[in-house]
Amino acid sequence: MNDSPIRVALVDDQQLFRAGIRMLVSSQADLEFVGEAGNGREGVELAAATSPDVVLMDIRMPVLDGISATTEIVATMANPPRILVLTTFDLDESAARAIKAGASGFVLKDADPEFLLAAIRTVHAGNSVIAASATTALLGHYTDAPAEPVIPEQFTRLTSREQEIFRLAATGMSNAEIAASEYLSEATVKTHLSRIFTKLDLRDRVQLVVFAFEHGLVR
Repeated sequence: MNDSPIRVALVDDQQLFRAGIRMLVSSQADLEFVGEAGNGREGVELAAATSPDVVLMDIRMPVLDGISATTEIVATMANPPRILVLTTFDLDESAARAIKAGASGFVLKDADPEFLLAAIRTVHAGNSVIAASATTALLGHYTDAPAEPVIPEQFTRLTSREQEIFRLAATGMSNAEIAASEYLSEATVKTHLSRIFTKLDLRDRVQLVVFAFEHGLVR
């Protein structure tokens, strides 16, 4: 069992907000605050220098915004951190763009401290903070999906069973719901999803939904 603390970095242009988050994270025995930055460009450099497990990323910042910084971190780091976007508006276009850029979820800046701490632990464990069904609704509102499915080559590498589980997961069904629907155990569903993530080079269920939506693979 890995008992190492979860390494957390913060990128936000408000100094007072950063101070509060730094104190909150530092107060937790299982979390380690590894650094902070005041704009997206510094955030990219901070991520490269400290290799955090989770980055808390504000969206609206000078020099480089949080969405561009998220895109750069995910694209340039060999083992990029999980990114939690901090936003002032729930389910807005910026949140949709952040999810498409590679964020694992988002948290409202006025959320309860315990919710933020739980979100950090959740994304570090490999889960997404925003539900797949909410991701689908979010992308459907702010993104144009292709009129007809566009089947990427790597999708054809999935077995027929994996393709079916992919589509069910993309509609927002939980592992338990998929297991009941397909007469499988939850452990088997998890195994299938793990293989799907590997074959499609996806990090989590949120990215699975983005992949499905952008290729018109779910309606």
